[in-house]
Amino acid sequence: MQTKVIKFKNSEELELSARLELPLGTKPTAYAIFAHCFTCGKNAKAATNISRQLTQNGFGVLRFDFTGLGQSEGDFAETGFTNNISDIVSAAEFLEEYYLAPSLLVGHSLGGTAVIHASAKIESVKAVCTIAAPAEATHVLRLLNRDRAEIEQKGKAEVNIGGRPFEIGNTFITDIEKHSTASVLADLKKAILVMHSPQDRVVGIDNAAELYTAARHPKSFISLDGADHLILNPHDAEYASGVLGAWVKRYISEDKTQYLETENQTAVRLSDAGFTTEVITGSHRFIADEPKSVGGNDLGPSPYQLLNAALGACTAMTLKMYADRKKWDLSEVTVHLDHKSQYAKDMENPESPKSKIDVFERKLQIKGDLDDDQKKRLLEIADKCPVHRTLTDTEVKIETSLLED
Repeated sequence: MQTKVIKFKNSEELELSARLELPLGTKPTAYAIFAHCFTCGKNAKAATNISRQLTQNGFGVLRFDFTGLGQSEGDFAETGFTNNISDIVSAAEFLEEYYLAPSLLVGHSLGGTAVIHASAKIESVKAVCTIAAPAEATHVLRLLNRDRAEIEQKGKAEVNIGGRPFEIGNTFITDIEKHSTASVLADLKKAILVMHSPQDRVVGIDNAAELYTAARHPKSFISLDGADHLILNPHDAEYASGVLGAWVKRYISEDKTQYLETENQTAVRLSDAGFTTEVITGSHRFIADEPKSVGGNDLGPSPYQLLNAALGACTAMTLKMYADRKKWDLSEVTVHLDHKSQYAKDMENPESPKSKIDVFERKLQIKGDLDDDQKKRLLEIADKCPVHRTLTDTEVKIETSLLED
């Protein structure tokens, strides 16, 4: 994906900081807004991971810091739930003016409750998704515990939420109590997807049941089994966004004519998101990355893992083609691979760059009614797969040039 740094103004003319994630090699088929959890920010793991995964489904996704949080202007202590809703509406107005009006709103935790209210004010929105959202915004008041009395007495107070100090004012308490999510859902004529983990210890699963019951059809529920409230595991974020991407296609039509054309077989793009790289090859789109140990986000396989996969896939396909031609009973092939660089034992000069060689360790698991001679022959055929021969039998040249923007 490609990421753009965005700033837009809210209804109070305060500048809000945002990131716009765009799919690679194509104009977005639709736009979405992601609203982060209470006191979090646009760079929270759930906001970042889910937004980037949604670009794989053709969405442009705007995620931003609410007023007074992150890099956005304003005093958080002077804001309330109404401000959150208004900020989402302002984000939608920005998209409509400079890109395309959003058709999907996604919200995490209190952001999920906020997108329900905001969707009622944004005509272009066709679908709403909540993730670990409280049924009513007042649920967040439980986080204040004993601090609420001090806030009401002094007008504002510093509270500790999630290990971080925040100043919250009495405006927040009085404002949040004015909103009823159930009443909004009763009149909301938009598709809604409720996602929640049964193991959520911050916002219980009963909140999802209340939201689902209050909502009108079409409505759906997906269990994020095993996920924590903050969706810290990227695999949970990938699952959530994958299901969301498939679900929302029923309610938001795609414009297939928007895809850009290319004369190349494969294209990749790396933006400012660490090493996260989007790959397009033919009609397939996926993400490559590096592990977190070297500064990546671990959202996809590394380049050498992809190379392993190419060799493994080609090996399995070659064996299957050969066995089919011979009419052998080959029911399953599993190829296990490792890649490593090591010094060649027969090199006289170990300091020379040529003294290092790349070694692919390939192990085959073959199932079927095959005798020893057939298995031995399949082992020989593995070395004849096209990718194997490209790596070992041919001189490889890579010609590199610059393209003009």
